Amino acid sequence: MPTAVTDPAELLDADFLDALTRLRIVARRVPRGGRFADQSSQALGSGLEFKDYRPYTPGDDLRAIDWNIYRRMGRVFVRLFEELEDLPVYLLPDVSASAFVETPPRGRAGLRAALALGAVALGQHDSVGVFPFSDDLRIALPPSAGKGRVWTLANAMARIEVGGATDIERSLKRFGAMRLRRGLAVIVSDYFDPRGIEALRAGLRHVRHQVLFVQLTRPSDSRPDLEGDLRLVDCESGSVCDVSVTGDVVRRYREAYARFEGELMDVARKRGAGLLRLDVEEPVVPQLAKLFESGTLRV
Repeated sequence: MPTAVTDPAELLDADFLDALTRLRIVARRVPRGGRFADQSSQALGSGLEFKDYRPYTPGDDLRAIDWNIYRRMGRVFVRLFEELEDLPVYLLPDVSASAFVETPPRGRAGLRAALALGAVALGQHDSVGVFPFSDDLRIALPPSAGKGRVWTLANAMARIEVGGATDIERSLKRFGAMRLRRGLAVIVSDYFDPRGIEALRAGLRHVRHQVLFVQLTRPSDSRPDLEGDLRLVDCESGSVCDVSVTGDVVRRYREAYARFEGELMDVARKRGAGLLRLDVEEPVVPQLAKLFESGTLRV
């Protein structure tokens, strides 16, 4: 099968990287058990920033005892400090066949958006993995960290093969079954599954991670410029539908698309997730920057 991108330079260039240096992803709390990095962990231990006290219990490090409190109160307390660990970032770009039939292909903009978020995460010592999906989910790059791995990330994305039909539920179920350390799952897709948004809802039941939705759109999605008698061919299934496009048909289509967008926003709201609608015909980084308040995306 053809690759989504043949040359990693199509995804990554110096100006692109420079625009990302001002952006930062900050987690409210990352699950314990990771590597030392920049994020605040749920664990309290021997970090640098003081957070709290608790009574001494046998086995605690004697160096953590606050002797000033002991002298004043005659009770033994240990000092707790905030641990800093990495935030696992899992990139799930949609590489189904339908994402690569238009010009420019929305799938390529999706890979560029995923690469941008991955580069930001790598730049702050977080781990990044790539899991492209279509009718199933694959591992393109196992989670790993290191500022110097941005080019490795771009190469991995450039080698991703274009998939077949879209099956979001199956793909997310496979992702959830991997039992990866809890982190941030970035799902980059147009969310055009044959089962509609219900497929996304069903798939998310298997995902334990915090989620960020990036919706790949173009103006014609909501405002199609079509008229007359047309034969519409599903680019994934090959099914054919003959349609006479009248003003009433266009109106009903726009109403259906508005419901689709409303349902997607409702999923994001109930999940406590971020949602960015990305116009694939416009530059990626300025749109991604809308997610970042004063240069920071809090997840």
